[in-house]
Amino acid sequence: MSETPRHSVSVAGIVVNDEGEVLVVRRRDNGHWEPPGGVLELSETFENGARREVLEETGMTVRVDHLTGVYKNMKRGVVALVFRCTPLNEPIRVTDEAAEIRWMTLDEVREAMTPAYAVRVADAFEAGTQTRAHDGVNLLP
Repeated sequence: MSETPRHSVSVAGIVVNDEGEVLVVRRRDNGHWEPPGGVLELSETFENGARREVLEETGMTVRVDHLTGVYKNMKRGVVALVFRCTPLNEPIRVTDEAAEIRWMTLDEVREAMTPAYAVRVADAFEAGTQTRAHDGVNLLP
């Protein structure tokens, strides 16, 4: 009997300020602009994981409002749960994981991020929860 393949679960926070801008980080490991996020730890709830990842990468505390999307990287077997969040403080700092942190408009996000990540941000502005699959860069039909 073969072993069932395993998935990794990650969480991310789409932090939106009063002006409708989104908090994004330029990752140190690959130089890409992405929403703050990472691997969910075994002992965490989804929401606590999202709060922790945003705090670790930006120094910002957030209120997790609601799930906006579930995304699967088909090549890597990573399932990402993405939450819309409200900022609770302003201190944003560069961290070990984030080389740069800034607020972007939705149009800037679409220009700066790969389609697989930009759609996560755009979906956070839509009603309901989206489900999508991608190859790490582009969405799959």
